[in-house]
Amino acid sequence: MRTTELLIIGGGPAGLMAAKTALEAGAQVTLIDRNNRLGGQLIKQTHKFFGSEKQYAKTRGLTIAEKLITDLEDYHDRLKICLNTTALGLYRDRVVTTVCNDTYDKIHPQAIIVATGAFEKCLAFENNDLPGIYGAGAVQTLMNLYGVLPGKEIVMVGSGNIGLIVSYQLIQAGVRVKAVLEAAPVIGGYKVHASKLRRLGVPILTSTTVQKAIGSLEIEKIVTVKLDSNWQAIEGSEEEIYVDALCVAVGLSPMHQLLSMADIQMCYVSELGGLVPHVSEDYETSLDSVFVAGDVTGVEEASSAIVEGAIAGLMAAKKMNHLHPEADRILCEYRTQLDNLRSGPCGCKIRNGLEKLKENQHVG
Repeated sequence: MRTTELLIIGGGPAGLMAAKTALEAGAQVTLIDRNNRLGGQLIKQTHKFFGSEKQYAKTRGLTIAEKLITDLEDYHDRLKICLNTTALGLYRDRVVTTVCNDTYDKIHPQAIIVATGAFEKCLAFENNDLPGIYGAGAVQTLMNLYGVLPGKEIVMVGSGNIGLIVSYQLIQAGVRVKAVLEAAPVIGGYKVHASKLRRLGVPILTSTTVQKAIGSLEIEKIVTVKLDSNWQAIEGSEEEIYVDALCVAVGLSPMHQLLSMADIQMCYVSELGGLVPHVSEDYETSLDSVFVAGDVTGVEEASSAIVEGAIAGLMAAKKMNHLHPEADRILCEYRTQLDNLRSGPCGCKIRNGLEKLKENQHVG
């Protein structure tokens, strides 16, 4: 069984930032990720971020990933990175089981940060398993990592920021986006993204969803249907759209499985994406010395994941008596940044979700 001071599970924005601040505090860190490179979802994101300069505004996601990875290079003597390594289990005694290239291993760290992120939600409709039906993450992987177009004529399902941004990236790549469908009566993402699509002639059809996909060996067309105020299909409103690909971007759910396996206290909060852990203000879970950061605590923007990772890294290091020389100032700064990211109308959903989580924790 291997040992380490701090084990970080997940090399996305939260995990990378957690590693950085923990290393700055003097901790020994092992960072594992199931992929063959670090960066998580950032490496697929070619668009520029919003926000302030502190949250990498006007910087492309893949460039942010490169910067976060570069920041770790000065700590190679205390940092061990294990790629192509999947965490199979997390146990109450803080033992983590892993597999890498068919090799099974156990790690027993003093502290753990779970930064596993989130996975894409599915949408139930007839023939939703036909070839040519993708999640938004798969489309970004094909286009932005491998330069492969998912199709020539596509419909996007979901008008959240992911759906709108990926639609624009598809158009930039030469794909015809025939429509964006949104089951809700209003657009879910930022209006600036929606406006760009509308200026390019892409209709955004609200109160509309996919009823079924049609095709023999692959998708050939879809049938859409209008929804009433009770989210029920309106009979006679069906329309056919010919496509060779369909992209589904209907949200993300936190990857809670390792936390649930360790019987950590959890709560279902729809505003946060699903099942999320109860945490202290230091991002420590109900299991001593197990911390969390990023979308596993509730689905937000990558900027929030970066800030949460920074806080979790500092607090996990402190738990092992590695105190960052400027911990108080840095923590105050990061907490302020997080509050700012969640302020205003766009952060209302997250604020409501966090309040529900807090109320449930007090009741429990």
